[in-house]
Amino acid sequence: MKIPRLRRKIDQIDSKILSLLSERAELVFKVGQEKARANMDLHVPQREEEIFARLIRENKGHFPRHAVRPVFREIISACRSLEGPLKLAYLGPEGTFTHLACRRQFGVSAHFVPVRTIGDVFAEVEKGNVEYGVVPIENSSEGVVSHTLDMFVESDLKICGEILLEVSHSLLSKSGDLRKVKRIYSHPHAFAQSRQWLEVNLPHVPLFEASSTAAAAKLAAKEPAAAAIASELAAGLYKLKVISRKIEDTPRNFTRFLIIGQRPSAPTNRDKTSLMFSIKDRVGALYRILEPFAKNQINLTKIESRPSKTKAWEYIFYLDIEGNVADEPVKVALSLLQEECLFLKVLGSYPRGSSIGA
Repeated sequence: MKIPRLRRKIDQIDSKILSLLSERAELVFKVGQEKARANMDLHVPQREEEIFARLIRENKGHFPRHAVRPVFREIISACRSLEGPLKLAYLGPEGTFTHLACRRQFGVSAHFVPVRTIGDVFAEVEKGNVEYGVVPIENSSEGVVSHTLDMFVESDLKICGEILLEVSHSLLSKSGDLRKVKRIYSHPHAFAQSRQWLEVNLPHVPLFEASSTAAAAKLAAKEPAAAAIASELAAGLYKLKVISRKIEDTPRNFTRFLIIGQRPSAPTNRDKTSLMFSIKDRVGALYRILEPFAKNQINLTKIESRPSKTKAWEYIFYLDIEGNVADEPVKVALSLLQEECLFLKVLGSYPRGSSIGA
């Protein structure tokens, strides 16, 4: 019988891993003490990205490549908690996709603070109550979250990173029985992303909007005849059963979240930069603001406009570009752009996000 012998070897390896994790935790604790003496930031996101990238490159064996990041994310999160609690504000309540994005990015050992609105997330970071905030910025099928963009007009906070979360919706209820569903709660975006499934499977059931998918799950937990479209995380938190998984109409449906903080991120070799500006109202103005990027071989990954709210038909533009504000081509382009703008604001240079599944 080879299996008992192989299992004994696995047990021995597990014990070695645990011993090494304890050794790692002790070293992280000492690093935290040195950071405290030098008044340095406890959390260094670019250092974590370097660790993930190196380990993925070094992984040559049978361990699944896609599992390296989530496994070491939890190891890093647990060890980092020894240096001090990393506090993050997010658009709550518990069980929203923003909450899920926080957990996937920072690990379950971080301290997550749910707040009521996107404005409250900004306020918590500005007051110094948390190190970072996490807010949704756009969905691949439903477009931009305009309230988040508008918050940057007045705020001095910086974008420190981004999270790309693959969003998968589930239909949840107390009974888990599709036949008992008489009403459905969810956020308008979730309804829009699941429209076809609802038309085929529950065409005559009324839909009721909630402030978030998690709020919808809380409502469904109180009503035996109600269901909610939400995440499986919400199902666990609010003791609901999954009626059907992956009911979204578009596969590979992603939501992008921004990590906001008071200090800019250190440069890496895989950065992007976000800008906002308003332009002079004249013929060819849009061409003039795009020309500096083309001349300096800088790729634009996003352009969005929003009403300025100070003057009718006046707009503020938001751009995402590849590169760091410290890069020479970006410096040159921004210098030329400044000449065409009424105002120009760099929202942050930060590492490009890696896609993580829901």
